[in-house]
Amino acid sequence: MAATHSKHARPNPKRKKPARLAEKLLTIRQRLNLSQDGMIRRLGLEQEIERDYISKYERGILEPTLNVLLAYARTISSTGYGEFLETLIDDTQDLPARLPADPDRQLRAIRAQSIAARKKTKS
Repeated sequence: MAATHSKHARPNPKRKKPARLAEKLLTIRQRLNLSQDGMIRRLGLEQEIERDYISKYERGILEPTLNVLLAYARTISSTGYGEFLETLIDDTQDLPARLPADPDRQLRAIRAQSIAARKKTKS
């Protein structure tokens, strides 16, 4: 007899969660010198999330939605276009030293690191 699954059962998530995301979100708020309420205003999400969500994101209890992650990425970019979305979710990338950051400057730094790493592995 085949096992039946309840149509209300939740599937077991298979995707890998970014291990450093909570740490990065806390760092962003601290570097911008904002309270949790201030962070929500800066993100422009006053109507979408509550203050305790920021705390839960920063402690890794709750994972932000894509909309919230994009708002964070836009907040840390000097252009406001969200170029740093990958930096938020990629555990191998560090946040820019200065926030808001210049995406072109950060891209040059990432390329330089990549070239140096390739040279090191060839040696």
